[in-house]
Amino acid sequence: MKLSSRIALSVTVVVPLLVLGAGALLLGLVNRDLRGQQDARLHDRAAAVLPAARALLTADRGGRPKVEQNQSRRILGDALDSGVRVVAADGSVVLAGGPAPVDPARLPDVPGGPVTVREHGDVWRVLTVRVDGPAAGTLWLIAPAAADGPQLAAVRRRVLLVSLLAAPVSGLVALGLARRATLSIRRLSRRAAELDPAAGVAAFAPGRSRITEVDELATAIRVLLTRYDEQAARTAQALDTARSFSSAASHELRTPLTSMRTDLDVLAAHPDLPAGERAEVVRDLRADHARLEELLTALRTLAQGDLVEVSAFAPIDLADLVADAAAETRRRYPEVRLSVQGPAEVRVFGWEGGLRILLANLLGNAVVHGHPPDRPAVVSVRLGTEGESVLLTVADQGPGIEPSARQAVFTRFHRRPDSPGSGLGLTLVAQQAALHRGTVSVRAGAGGTGSRFEVRLPLLRADAPTVELPVQLALRRDWLAGDRS
Repeated sequence: MKLSSRIALSVTVVVPLLVLGAGALLLGLVNRDLRGQQDARLHDRAAAVLPAARALLTADRGGRPKVEQNQSRRILGDALDSGVRVVAADGSVVLAGGPAPVDPARLPDVPGGPVTVREHGDVWRVLTVRVDGPAAGTLWLIAPAAADGPQLAAVRRRVLLVSLLAAPVSGLVALGLARRATLSIRRLSRRAAELDPAAGVAAFAPGRSRITEVDELATAIRVLLTRYDEQAARTAQALDTARSFSSAASHELRTPLTSMRTDLDVLAAHPDLPAGERAEVVRDLRADHARLEELLTALRTLAQGDLVEVSAFAPIDLADLVADAAAETRRRYPEVRLSVQGPAEVRVFGWEGGLRILLANLLGNAVVHGHPPDRPAVVSVRLGTEGESVLLTVADQGPGIEPSARQAVFTRFHRRPDSPGSGLGLTLVAQQAALHRGTVSVRAGAGGTGSRFEVRLPLLRADAPTVELPVQLALRRDWLAGDRS
């Protein structure tokens, strides 16, 4: 059932019930007002009749029939349409006339009122007045409560008539108003039904309807479409990353796999190969295997960087990570002379795993490439701050990098012909720097010797509240799908 029909049906049922309820309340109020008016008339008539009733009782006690007759006529005339009953102190009835209950015992003995007296379905309003003086007695003024019945019946009939008319009229009016009120919802529903999911949130731009609920619904739909677009983009990016991973792995692994197959064929074809030559073939196999393992690890790490979510980021002490990376480098390369300088704490907002990847590849690059052929590597690491940035430098004393090649070293699979690496180490460094909204660059070392890599990351103040922490990652997430431009 349509919303407009539901509203119209509800109004058709509710409005007559409200009219009936209001009518019942109105009848009660009218009845109270009419009773109040009747009671006021009884009091007025009692005040007019009381002197004559006192004179009647005095004449009855003194035995003056003619006076009694005159006072009786006066009392009945002043009482108008009300019933009158006058009883002496000894219980004798002095006067009884007009409408009254058949059984006098039903009349209240205690002065006051008016009160309601019922007899055989008839209802009376009775006012009891004590008559003081030499001849005491009691005066009752009686008025039928049904005297106001026609007015109440007229009000009741009008209430019922209004209730009967209110049902169809209110239903039709409510249906028209509901259709008009839901027009914006129907338009929004048509826009949502006609929306092409491929177009995304850009194709859904309904104007403001000036109806709060409809605008809130439109906003909710836009938010839903935005999340859908984001999820679709992340899914597409994940697929691109998977395809790129497969393509890069297939391309880069072909050469070492071919070399390994050749070496295996040599071993299989020459089982009597001299020990020296066999050892050389085995060394080649081990080297190709290590290269394959390094390449797959680097590709997997690069894919992780492309797909990392902001939930992995948190406040990190970069100084601790630098110390850990330096200790691991000394353990793996004990011949390297490595020095580290910097403060005890430098906080950034980052992904701990990604920052460890950045440091490991920076230091690994310096160890492998940053020394002359005949001497061990000398690597200097400095950590500090400049304004609102953290500055990390890794310097070596190797042959250096030509100015024309300093940008290219960060692209995928870029390596010198004699390089033992995969060509992805510095790409990983550039990726992680970008993910943390930082930069990485390379220049000549001190005195023009060696290379000096500089990584700049946003500094996280020690007093920074949580609400100020970055909540977005770098826009570029295609380190496997495309080359650095």
